[in-house]
Amino acid sequence: MTDSRRGLILINTGPGKGKTTAAMGTALRAVGNGMRVLMLQFLKGSWHYGELDAVKAFGPNFVLKQMGRGFVKVGGAETDPEDIRLVQAAWAEASAAIESGDWDMVILDEINYAIAYGMLDAEMVADALRKRPEMVHVILTGRNAHPALVELADTVTEMREVKHAYQKGILAQRGIEY
Repeated sequence: MTDSRRGLILINTGPGKGKTTAAMGTALRAVGNGMRVLMLQFLKGSWHYGELDAVKAFGPNFVLKQMGRGFVKVGGAETDPEDIRLVQAAWAEASAAIESGDWDMVILDEINYAIAYGMLDAEMVADALRKRPEMVHVILTGRNAHPALVELADTVTEMREVKHAYQKGILAQRGIEY
């Protein structure tokens, strides 16, 4: 066991609810300890979430940016080139932010989806994480975390759905899902 201090790579993945929420909780803990946090949401963009208003109270110590359009169609139809462009731009900003050392923690919200959908290269992300400044913490969220990133990470948490209100026909609730 070593007591060396260094930046960690954390992954919140799995099919259950709470991946982004857990990352935000860690961000609040970091801000409470005087750290600066940048959260980039790779796919969210057009919807309004309560957390957008809440983080404004922290001023420049907790910055949250929505980088996408809010919904990405994948599968049967070709992925919209505009969504791919937005993901690439989000990654350019994310990698520059990580490398800058200006942030103590960088949260890459929903990046696992962007990688799983083939919009972003996992090895490019892994390479940037390996080269990051020593004390920068990075949290990656989204289902289906890439095996190369899971291997690289220090801590991986998998959220597993046991039951969900949706199964009873209960719609998304303000303050819980958004």
